[in-house]
Amino acid sequence: MKIYVNDKELEVSGQETLIEELNRNGYDIPSLCYNKEAKHQASCMVCMVKNAVNGQMIPSCSTYPMEGMRIETDTEEVLSLRQMSLELLLSDHRADCEAPCSLVCPGKLDPAQVMLYYDRGQKAEARSLVMKAFGQGAVPCEGCKAPCEKVCRRGTVDKSVSIREIIMQLVADESIPVVEARSKAIVDKNYFGSKLGRYTQPEKEWLKEVYQDASRCLHCACEGRNKCKLREYSAKAGIKATRYGVSSSLPVKEQIKVVGKLRFEPAKCVRCGLCVYNTEDGFTFQHRGFVMQVVIPEESKSHISESLARLCPTGALYLED
Repeated sequence: MKIYVNDKELEVSGQETLIEELNRNGYDIPSLCYNKEAKHQASCMVCMVKNAVNGQMIPSCSTYPMEGMRIETDTEEVLSLRQMSLELLLSDHRADCEAPCSLVCPGKLDPAQVMLYYDRGQKAEARSLVMKAFGQGAVPCEGCKAPCEKVCRRGTVDKSVSIREIIMQLVADESIPVVEARSKAIVDKNYFGSKLGRYTQPEKEWLKEVYQDASRCLHCACEGRNKCKLREYSAKAGIKATRYGVSSSLPVKEQIKVVGKLRFEPAKCVRCGLCVYNTEDGFTFQHRGFVMQVVIPEESKSHISESLARLCPTGALYLED
């Protein structure tokens, strides 16, 4: 059958959804709730296109082509509504993509990764990151006004992490060998990064109790940030900050151990349903409407496979390093 896409004629089979036909023919249609290899249902509306024949906005991930359709994929109207969908999803997403300390460091250092290695007892890796950023023989942080400590989220709970002191200790301790170590990703300060918003008082008390590692770091950076489609599409849409703020009331940094290395953080979930539709007696929806949540009952955890992490479009489901 023939349809028209951005006024160009396109021959399609009619056996696949619009998003599959469009992507195969070179049209880049984003989606968070769609996965060709898995069960899915339209929910995020990030993949919407317009059928100019009747003026309807339709989810391309669940709509099949019909003869004579005139599909618009890149008009200002379509792109504006996709951006609105992304901003609504971001308002329910409580997470720092990157740790604030890493974003403000005037050097080439990723302090968040250094603190992560430090708290895991991997001091050789931590020291190596510092040496790689500043160079052998350099005196890191000397003369720096420590913007990393000024923006440290731990400082909103009680007292900021002593980042400079830890870094100087690592460099001074020549007994620590230099090994090959690198950050999981280069921190791009111009790339989109979501912000989780303020901690509530109960959250502050919980964070003080739970995060008592050597550095006291809260480890703000999202472990799933490198595969996060929500972040990728928000960056492509040019979103700097969502117009709706952060309205989620889910507890920040609640990390649920599911099975093996698989972790679930409800505050990062956008309720796409992929983990629900692709497990049997596993993840499930709780409540309805705006208060609906994805949950994993304790008795259902044994039914889950670590491979489920590959379906999550955000950092809500990830494999702990």
